[in-house]
Amino acid sequence: MFVLTVLLATLLAFVSFLYYLLHQRMNYWRYRGIPHDPPHFLAGNLKGLLKTRSFAEILLEIYQHHRGTGPFCGYYLFQRPAVLVLDRALIKNILIKDFHNFADRGLFHNERDDPLTGHLFRLDGSKWRGLRSKLTPTFSTGKMKFMFPTILKVADQLMNAVEKRLAVDACVWDWKDMMACFTTDVIGNCAFGIECNSLQDPNAEFRVMGRKIIGSRRHGALINAFINSFPNLARRLRMAIMPQDITDFFLRVVRQNVEYRERNCVHANDFMSILMDLNKGKHLKSENDQLRALSVSEMTAQAFVFFVAGFETSATTMAFALYELALQQDIQNRLRLEIEETIKQHNDDFTYECMEDMQYMKQVLAETQRKYPIAPNLMRQAANDYMVPGHPKYTIKKGMMVTIPTIGIHYDPDIYPEPDKFDPTRFTPNVVKQRESVDWLPFGDGPRNCIGTRFGMMQMRCGLVYLLRQYKFTTCEKTQIPIVYQKTFPLFPQGGIYLKVERV
Repeated sequence: MFVLTVLLATLLAFVSFLYYLLHQRMNYWRYRGIPHDPPHFLAGNLKGLLKTRSFAEILLEIYQHHRGTGPFCGYYLFQRPAVLVLDRALIKNILIKDFHNFADRGLFHNERDDPLTGHLFRLDGSKWRGLRSKLTPTFSTGKMKFMFPTILKVADQLMNAVEKRLAVDACVWDWKDMMACFTTDVIGNCAFGIECNSLQDPNAEFRVMGRKIIGSRRHGALINAFINSFPNLARRLRMAIMPQDITDFFLRVVRQNVEYRERNCVHANDFMSILMDLNKGKHLKSENDQLRALSVSEMTAQAFVFFVAGFETSATTMAFALYELALQQDIQNRLRLEIEETIKQHNDDFTYECMEDMQYMKQVLAETQRKYPIAPNLMRQAANDYMVPGHPKYTIKKGMMVTIPTIGIHYDPDIYPEPDKFDPTRFTPNVVKQRESVDWLPFGDGPRNCIGTRFGMMQMRCGLVYLLRQYKFTTCEKTQIPIVYQKTFPLFPQGGIYLKVERV
């Protein structure tokens, strides 16, 4: 009886101590007098996430509620006190001026037990810096020009796929899915040197895996909340977030690709060849180089993130652009006219330089990314305590997560009047010069901006040029007006984007 009493007392003391720690943690901002919304004890300020609200909706609500109260407000990333930045000057400091203190993202990664998380987007510190410097040449202008004909080849396949569907009088279909097939085939060719054939077969292996990456989760909401709240502890517990079948698929594809290229002495100017050079240590400058030769698992992680970031974000952005063009025929006609006139000026040849000369195309895509930021926020982690200049009360403590609400900035009426309106004239060169670079953040800003920006923009522009030269897009009965969004982290449309298409 005595032993049982002692055990119960010990358990009660432990639970009480744990409750005290959580109580202190969940009152962090109240004790410091920083504006914040009252948190849920377990979900923090993310109550309803993935069920009734998307992360974008939550961030926009917090931003709009606290905008103007100070340089940042507090919020709770589940049980993790975090900063949500409200002031554009502070955003510029974090991303550019004081980048050295905010270089890390602080996201979960576990290269040993979850190899696909060991990629450029999630890595921090010297691993990120070394890898970034080695991969940057992959996305130079010269490499883009080399990949341009490959993208055009896939764009021709896109035209064939559209014609086949029109031949059976199927003039209305989901253009988000069609664009995902296009970008999957582009990435398969440019990153892996593999013909994915998604446009011919929507159930091709790469396309099926792409759907799984977006829709599958290894754990339920509670375990995911724990991993995101305590990433270092989760790593020590050897936890993983990537479903095993996805990991196995990409490890197999990369291994087979490497074996084939080595056996047949294949070397191409693509992403896989650069990874193979890194695997052999060709880019190491000395024995003390921060980046040792990459293992096959590390190569796979980089190929994986190139695939994920390259196919889904670009596909969804293109679908959103077609949606807005279908709603506003005058914008669609103006863009089509620019396409034809620019190609005519280049001797009826659609070249890389011709694509670069299409200014209104750039504006349409920039406004699409402004109104529909697929990634609604940027994440950073403070390396050391940081006192906000001019605001001694506002200190970002070492190790604290910092959220920059891209969607809040993009929908701020002081920056973009009538933010719900789709207006490409917001991005004429003269207007852009009058704004700060941090007022438009689909690719981030500063030294840790998206490394694949050029590639993403190139494949989107090529796809739209080919489509708009041949087809007119209009809304139909199945078109959702307004768009309804999935309750996910990325800003994805619920149920796809259905549009009517007919030949010009």
